[in-house]
Amino acid sequence: MKGLFVLLICFGFLNPISVMSQADKPLPFLEIPESPQEYTATTVIARMIEGAGFRYYWATEGLRIEDLEFKPSTSARSCRETLDHIYGLSQTVLNATKSQVNEYQDGSKLSFEELRRKTLENFEKAAIIMRNDPNGDLKNYKIIFKRGEGTTEHPFWNLINGPIEDAAWHVGQVVSFRRSSGNPYNSKASLFSGKLRD
Repeated sequence: MKGLFVLLICFGFLNPISVMSQADKPLPFLEIPESPQEYTATTVIARMIEGAGFRYYWATEGLRIEDLEFKPSTSARSCRETLDHIYGLSQTVLNATKSQVNEYQDGSKLSFEELRRKTLENFEKAAIIMRNDPNGDLKNYKIIFKRGEGTTEHPFWNLINGPIEDAAWHVGQVVSFRRSSGNPYNSKASLFSGKLRD
């Protein structure tokens, strides 16, 4: 009984530490990773995902409450709603690299910090899977959606012109929104080099 008590006490102390270490872990895509050594279909896709991740990192860095609430018109999505949509796209990208079924997960329940971290980590995990594919063959990957009792499958082509490009499109909207709300993004973030300029 005494051993169980000690174990519970240790778990009580360690669990918050593991949560804190996750929150303290640096976010991915402050910079784009070094280029792959070879051009293959999967390393090119990895680089596209990393480009989206880098853009997302800097588009969302330093957003304020008023930036998140900004919308260009009453019928448009707010900046925060746009970020929720990008989160869903990042999940679809990650699930396609694993050929896993996509099921809707609501990002609106997450804090902005959680949403940002999870979106960036989804992009990072997807890029790593693509970089490390030894075959480089995109035919092995599928986008799978669950609709009611059934599922539909789509080739990887649809991921390129769909969720990957859509994510980049919406990140551009976030940059435009934050400029409009008086908080432009860091212009030292070079989209060409994937690094911060001095």
